[in-house]
Amino acid sequence: MNNSAFTIFGGTGDLTFRKLLPAFYNMSVAGDHAIERKIIIIGRRDYTTEKYLDIARSWVEKFSRLPYDEAAFKKFSARITYYKMDFTDISSYKTLNNYYKKNHLAEHIFYFAVAPRFFSVIADGLTNVEHACHGKVILEKPFGEDLDSAKELNIKLAGFFTDNNIFRIDHYLGKEMIRNIQTLRFSNPIFSNLWNSRYIETVQISASEDMGIETRGGYYDASGALRDMVQNHLFQILSIVAMEWPEQFSSEAMHDAQIRVLRALRPVKDIRETLVLGQYKGYHQEKLVKPNSTTETYAALRLFIDNERWWGTPFYIRTGKKLSSREIKIAIIFRPSFLEKAAQNILIIKVQPSEGVYLQFNIKKPGDTDEIIQAKMDFCQSDYVNRLNTPEAYERLIKACINDNKSWFSQWDQIELSWNFIDKLHELYKWENLPVFRYEPGSNGPAQADELLSKFGHEWID
Repeated sequence: MNNSAFTIFGGTGDLTFRKLLPAFYNMSVAGDHAIERKIIIIGRRDYTTEKYLDIARSWVEKFSRLPYDEAAFKKFSARITYYKMDFTDISSYKTLNNYYKKNHLAEHIFYFAVAPRFFSVIADGLTNVEHACHGKVILEKPFGEDLDSAKELNIKLAGFFTDNNIFRIDHYLGKEMIRNIQTLRFSNPIFSNLWNSRYIETVQISASEDMGIETRGGYYDASGALRDMVQNHLFQILSIVAMEWPEQFSSEAMHDAQIRVLRALRPVKDIRETLVLGQYKGYHQEKLVKPNSTTETYAALRLFIDNERWWGTPFYIRTGKKLSSREIKIAIIFRPSFLEKAAQNILIIKVQPSEGVYLQFNIKKPGDTDEIIQAKMDFCQSDYVNRLNTPEAYERLIKACINDNKSWFSQWDQIELSWNFIDKLHELYKWENLPVFRYEPGSNGPAQADELLSKFGHEWID
């Protein structure tokens, strides 16, 4: 491993400090030998390695899953080097190549922890680095800024790296309960036998945040909720929830099952019955946001999957910032019982911040009565002990990349289909000149998102 390097472009950004370095630290403390390689931090700021580690220490202490230990951090950080470089300057990559040669680093993993508009720039620069084309590259979402830019980027990367060495990361796919969906569904006949439109009335996928855009105004104002969340994270969850049973649990079979779901998404004809966009009040005062921006910070969708399993069952998706809570959950709402007074059965898969499964069903009220009441079973697995023993998303995905396991990474055809669908939604919304509705920070979003469901007799599960 002495000739192996993990190079992070964007090493002074929030992603590196909040997620990547704590993940590396956790893996190091856990004795995971897969991560025993040099870590090269690329940044423009005038830091020495010592200065960088002083800054990194507090982030690792705050965000690592495992308890912070100074001796463990010292051992881990001995593998980190800060390399000052403007990664937008193509000529600087020749100097980077000399650094790699001087330190005998020839086996590479490159992590693009930067905005999508810089992906192509870095890929061009790496053509000046020996052995880079044989290395692996991990790209943060979103892959591109729309369908055209995604295609252009894919062509450029595929022309340099081999397709097997391109890892398009979606950290949602590394979350414990997302990975648990298959087990919950396929290993329990009480769910697997009912997992279709005959028994399921609606499916809801919700991802809410109680914070605003913070320091990401420059990126977010050019992106918005549909591109930032729905196109990648939530469409990936949709495809996992709705897919057919894979012939085998391999990366290829998983991919085939997911792609069939995305191909079966019903083309949108009436955008008014499909999409509601919102923007929280005060968004225009956020740093780097255009004064008259119509970028959405909230999106609610009503979609259908036109296949035998899901025909007629609406899939509702919602996501937004500055809402009343921070959570990710998937709600499966079963069709009503023939008994008039019986409430609907509801299965909720809780992904974040708590992890677990909630089931609502009906029983007779105790005593000399025939009254039906709701019973609730709530399994939580995100207690302190489980948190210590369960790798977090970035730990799993970094290790999967090192081990050439692509099961939980987005593939190009999935990305292409998702971008195509989202771009068309955007076009239809603008063509109809529909408004981006304002909503109060701390609320559940615009009232029009509730109306999107209520006109069809449904409501959001809160």
